[in-house]
Amino acid sequence: MLRIMRRMRLARVMAVLALAVVVNLAIASPAQAMTQLPISDVGYALCSEAVGGGSVTSDGSARPADCYMISGTVTNPTSKVVYDADVFGRVYDATHNSVMENRTRLGGIEEVPPGKSEFSIRISVPASQPAPLQLEQFKASGFGSTVRHQLVDPSYFEDEDLGDD
Repeated sequence: MLRIMRRMRLARVMAVLALAVVVNLAIASPAQAMTQLPISDVGYALCSEAVGGGSVTSDGSARPADCYMISGTVTNPTSKVVYDADVFGRVYDATHNSVMENRTRLGGIEEVPPGKSEFSIRISVPASQPAPLQLEQFKASGFGSTVRHQLVDPSYFEDEDLGDD
C-alpha cells in the first residue's frame, strides 16, 4: 500500500512539472515570434531636395543637418511576410564618431516579403559631422503578424458638436 501511495505522489509531481513546462512554453512563445532579418549591401546617398527639405538633427534641434538615405537589401528567410521590422545599425562620421549617440534603431520597414527586398531609411546627421559616413552592424527584426500601435479609436479625437448653437 505504501508503494502505491508513493507512485501516486510521484505521478502527481510529474503532472505538476509537465503542466509547469507547458505554461512556461506558452508564456515564452511571444518572444519567439521575433524574426531576425539579415541586411546586406548597405550604402547611403544625400537626400534629394524633395525628401531632405526642412531637415533637423536627430535630437530634434533646429541646427543645420544633412539628410541621407540609407539603403540596402533585407533578407526574409521565412516563407511568410514579416511585419513592423525595426532596422538597427551604427552610423559613424569620417572620424569614427557616432552620428546618433546611444541610438542604434534607425527606422522601420512596414512589410518584408519572403526572400530579398530593397529598403531605404531617411536619417539626419548634424552638418558639423564630416562625411563620408561609415555604416556598421546593420540588421533587422520583425514580427510574424502586425503589431497594433493604435490604442485609442481615432474618432475619439474628432470635434464633437456640443449643441452650443
